[in-house]
Amino acid sequence: MFKNILVPTDFSDNDRNALNIAVKICSVENGKIHLLHVIEVIANTTFDEFKDFYTKLEKRSFKDLNGMIAPFQGGQADMVPAVGYGNRAQEILRYAHEHQIDLIIMKSHRIDVEDRAQGWGTISYKVGILAQCPVMLVK
Repeated sequence: MFKNILVPTDFSDNDRNALNIAVKICSVENGKIHLLHVIEVIANTTFDEFKDFYTKLEKRSFKDLNGMIAPFQGGQADMVPAVGYGNRAQEILRYAHEHQIDLIIMKSHRIDVEDRAQGWGTISYKVGILAQCPVMLVK
């Protein structure tokens, strides 16, 4: 059912929970996990203005992605590290569309019931509303 899973990450601890769930699902389906980190581009600048900066961030991102993947090497799930540039929510949605993702699993934070409006602008909320595939939010 879910053979092509996307796990966006900013390398926080909750992302590991999302990855663990993806691995469990993929081990049943013998699927593929796309582990994506999006580097936010500085507003009102061009990529070339900060190319060296972005190149260093990309190298570090791939190192961190491979570090997240390492404990699962040799498992039943094939894992693909990927780095994108731009607005995080838009890049997650673009990647999901271009790679025909069946399920997005990502972290979310708890919403304060006293201040519910605070959660409306989060990346997980935007992806959850706009994605064309199912989205599982992990808290």
